[in-house]
Amino acid sequence: MKRLAATLVSFSLIAGGASAAERTITEGANRMPTSADIRAVAPALETYAQQVIRGDLWNRPGLSPRDRSVVTVAALIARDQTVELPHYLALALDNGVKPAEVSEIITHLAFYTGWANAMDAIPAAREVFVNRNIGADQLPPVAGPKLPLDEAAERQRATRVGEQFGQITPRLVNYTTDVLFRDLWLRPDLAPRDRSLVTVSALIATGQVAQVTYHLNRAMDNGLTRDEAGELLGHLAFYAGWPNAFSAAPVVKDVIEKRSTAK
Repeated sequence: MKRLAATLVSFSLIAGGASAAERTITEGANRMPTSADIRAVAPALETYAQQVIRGDLWNRPGLSPRDRSVVTVAALIARDQTVELPHYLALALDNGVKPAEVSEIITHLAFYTGWANAMDAIPAAREVFVNRNIGADQLPPVAGPKLPLDEAAERQRATRVGEQFGQITPRLVNYTTDVLFRDLWLRPDLAPRDRSLVTVSALIATGQVAQVTYHLNRAMDNGLTRDEAGELLGHLAFYAGWPNAFSAAPVVKDVIEKRSTAK
């Protein structure tokens, strides 16, 4: 009996020690690694980060630092990669993205990448907002005046989608019209070009190339240029991976070429 009790105590101590170690590992895994952390594991990766990411990519003229921040934040939220999110949200604010715009980006991505991904971004954004004393007065209102709607274009879109899918999933068709295009897209605290930039970035980052044609055309209608669209792909290659960038490249190329021919 004493031997059994000793064994149980010993097991309890071992289990307790393991839990503490696991907590330490988990805490380390939930923070953004420092340069020293990266060098200790993958020194070549740190060199690429310094020379290519910081030394070249973020300094290229094809996209402004603000746009690169919007693209990066959108990609991280879309892929539910929250470890680096506080760093890039803080950088976005430094690069001119307003707190209200950060709020709208997260809200917008709830629809385009799933509710859970938006919810996972909330703690990171909350941390940054608290550190910078960003309060409710800097956030967008829940409701209010909307941007003007292009009734003819929206009617054409709604008719096309209704004819394709109305018999199969009428509720999806109705939500798409009433919630997305007659509400979300008309919220004024994120400009239409920025909403398009967020949407296209999220689609490419998650490999949803079937939706890129429509939204890239919409982005270019909203002011995104041909050169910016190309630079967007180059930027996302680093933050979403080369396969996702190259999977989207033929679609982006097709949109650009067709728009050039149509002029």
